[in-house]
Amino acid sequence: MTDSLEAARVSLVDAINEISDDVERYQAVKALEVRFDEDFKQIKATAARNLYEGRTWEQVGELLGVTGSRAEQISRAAR
Repeated sequence: MTDSLEAARVSLVDAINEISDDVERYQAVKALEVRFDEDFKQIKATAARNLYEGRTWEQVGELLGVTGSRAEQISRAAR
């Protein structure tokens, strides 16, 4: 992980931990989980599609540490 991503992660965790109400803090984390899940799914899909250019899905799968069919699923943002 790059230093800037780690700094952003630490900053986000610190901001969440500043929420004094336990229920609000919990709900904030739950909401972020949903948003990040969708955002990360799209980022991974784009990366898989980019890797596919000039490669087979099997080759992309090897790069990502998954099967070729799973790499293709990821490219479609499928679970």
